[in-house]
Amino acid sequence: MLHYIAKLKEEKKLKAAQKAEAAKLQAQKATEGSKKSEKKLRKREADDENPEDFIDPVTPAGEKKQLSHQMAKQYSPSAVEKSWYSWWERSGFFMADSSCSRPPFTIVLPPPNVTVALHIGHGLTAAIQDTIIRWRRMSGDNTLWVPGMDHAGIATQVVVEKKLMRESKLTRHDVGREKFISEVWKWKNEYGGTILNQERRLGASLDWSRECFTMDEKRCKAVIEAFVRLYREGLIYRDHRLVNWDCTLRTAISDIEKLYRGAQKNDMNLGICSRSNDVVEPMVKPQ
Repeated sequence: MLHYIAKLKEEKKLKAAQKAEAAKLQAQKATEGSKKSEKKLRKREADDENPEDFIDPVTPAGEKKQLSHQMAKQYSPSAVEKSWYSWWERSGFFMADSSCSRPPFTIVLPPPNVTVALHIGHGLTAAIQDTIIRWRRMSGDNTLWVPGMDHAGIATQVVVEKKLMRESKLTRHDVGREKFISEVWKWKNEYGGTILNQERRLGASLDWSRECFTMDEKRCKAVIEAFVRLYREGLIYRDHRLVNWDCTLRTAISDIEKLYRGAQKNDMNLGICSRSNDVVEPMVKPQ
C-alpha cells in the first residue's frame, strides 16, 4: 500500500515538472517571436530610409564634419564618408614635409593607364598601399605617397582610334597628326579626371600636391636625362636588333604583347598585337 502511494506522488511530481517546463518553453517562444518582430520592424524602417536624408547639410566644403545631425539606422557610405576626405586634404594631412627630421617613408602609386576608369585591381593595390602608408604615418614617419597616371602609349592610341572610328568613321590618318594628338589629350583629361575622382572616393591618402603624369614636362626631361647619363657611362648602347614590328602602328612592341594564333612561339610566323589586333612581323630595327 505504501509503495503504491509513493508511486502516485512521484507521478504527480513528474507531471508538475513537465507542465512547468512546457510553460517555460512557451514563454521563451513568445519572447523570441517578439524579438524577431522587433528586428524585422527595425530592418523595415532602415530599408525605408533615404540615405540622402542623412548626408550632412551643415558642414562647409573642406571643414571638419559636424556630427550633431541624426544618424541613419543602417550604414550608408554616402552619409558617413561625406565631408571627411575634403577636410583631410585641405588640412594637409597627406602632405610630406621636406624640412622634417623624422624618418622618411615613400611609396609611388603604380600609375594607372588613362585608357579606362579604375577597376577592382586598382582598388586592391590602393587599399594595400594606403594601409601601409597610414600605419607608417601613425608611427611618426615623414610619409609620402606619390599619385600619378601613365599615358600608356599604344594602348591609349588604340582606344582613341576606335573612338574616332565609332563616332566619325575616320582614322588617325584622316584627321591628321595634330588633330589626333588633340583628341588623345582630350581623352586623357576626361579619363584622367575620372581616375583622380575614383582615387579620392577610395579614401587614398595621396599627396596631391605632387601629382604626376608620365608625359609632364618634368617627367619627360627626367627620362631624357636618365638615358643620356646611362649612355655616357656606357651602361646602355644603340644597335640593330630583331623586334616585333606592328605593321599598322609602325612601332616595335614587346614580346608579351605579341600573340601566336595557330602557330608555335618558336616559329617565325606572323603574330598579332594583343592591343590593336594588327599584324606583327619580325624585323631588324635600330634600338
